[in-house]
Amino acid sequence: MPSIPFVGPSYQSRSLTLDAQRTVNLYPEVAEMGDSKRIAAMYGTPGLKKFVICPGSGGIRGLWKASTGDRVFAVRGASLYEIANGGGATLHGTLESDSGPVSISDNGLQLCIVDGTTSGYILTLADNTFAKITDPDFYGADTVAFMDGYFIFNRIGTTQFYISRLYDGFSYLGTDFSSAEGSPDHVAGVISDHRELWVFGQQTSEVWYNSGDPDFPFDRIQGTFIEHGCIAPFSIAKMDNSVFWLGSDSRGSGMVWRAEGYQPRRISNHAVEYAISLYSNLEGVTGYAYQQDGHNFYVLNFETATWTYDAATGLWHERGTYNADGQLTRHRADCHVVGFGKNLVGDYEDGRIYELDPSTYTDDGAEIPRIRAAPYVSSNLQWLFHSSLQVDMEAGVGLDAGATPGSTVNAMLDWSDDDGGTWSSEHWVSAGRIGERRQRIKWNRLGRARDRIYRLKVTDPVKVAIVGAVLELA
Repeated sequence: MPSIPFVGPSYQSRSLTLDAQRTVNLYPEVAEMGDSKRIAAMYGTPGLKKFVICPGSGGIRGLWKASTGDRVFAVRGASLYEIANGGGATLHGTLESDSGPVSISDNGLQLCIVDGTTSGYILTLADNTFAKITDPDFYGADTVAFMDGYFIFNRIGTTQFYISRLYDGFSYLGTDFSSAEGSPDHVAGVISDHRELWVFGQQTSEVWYNSGDPDFPFDRIQGTFIEHGCIAPFSIAKMDNSVFWLGSDSRGSGMVWRAEGYQPRRISNHAVEYAISLYSNLEGVTGYAYQQDGHNFYVLNFETATWTYDAATGLWHERGTYNADGQLTRHRADCHVVGFGKNLVGDYEDGRIYELDPSTYTDDGAEIPRIRAAPYVSSNLQWLFHSSLQVDMEAGVGLDAGATPGSTVNAMLDWSDDDGGTWSSEHWVSAGRIGERRQRIKWNRLGRARDRIYRLKVTDPVKVAIVGAVLELA
């Protein structure tokens, strides 16, 4: 009875005849000990544990933790809230816009918010006064960064970026700007990383540093002109001592990059890039990064799908939830901050802020579909008779709190014998009641096929850990 490579990433190629693997709400983890039972396992992605609901309408547009003190802020709709440890939201101000992502930064004294318009806002952290920036030399921005005492902004629709006065987000000087001149493309966004300023154009990028020049403090680092820009300013994120973004250049768009030094390295693969090519509104893609259980995850939210890159393995998986029509769509989390020792994320559609919690097995009460479509089982297109399939999966975990005590967990299996065109009916087996650790998760008399894709699904609110599968062929 040979083991089959059941653990793996999402990789649905342009033609499913080549590869039709799919991994949804599961992520692979490679064993670090050479004598482990298997070389890898798949674990369930964290559930969403409700932390607080911000009043108002619309989704959570941005989250930020102040650089001094454990103060967490959120923008929902047009409202800026401060989030309290343990829940609770205090209104601090109102923006003129009420939709679309916002970019937030602080200088230790002031919190600055920009929203992709000509407006910007300052919250003074000492007394919580909130005011619109009225200096005529403030031009608005999509993104704001902080570095060496200055707020730094992209000037929308131009090749320019500009800065505030030192430690004063209300004051600007009309000559305090510069241009990314290596190429005439517009600046899409800025981010500060390792005391260097990354200026992303729509087709090219540059890296700047603080030279201390009294006329304008930032200068371009020689040799850092990058022939790849950014199509989605809110996809730019810092993680794993690097910068990540959804790219574009003069030849096209839709590849995902990370910086290695000052060189971009492609981290998307052909399957992910093909999926991206099918999505609309790439300019509106949002991204965030977080660390949990030794993994650094970079999450990209498209209008109808969520793709996640794991820097620990270099592999991609999908995240999502069912919509009202029962279709799998994007994940609910749209932005992230570490606050009060928790990974907090904001809902893209309403005012909920959640904790990303590996020990929570629902998305605030909604089921999480955990799906794995494994690689093809084939032998030179000869008929194979499938006597049984046994999945090596942690059994006896029972159902989560709130369900019937001791209720049986179900594992559902279906398969396709025509390259994923059609699927069999679902075949359910028990994964054991609480404590039934020796329960075998096995299906018998599975027929014959020239090639076959097996697909496993678990939706019960329990811990899911899958380490492999054994297929018996007659």
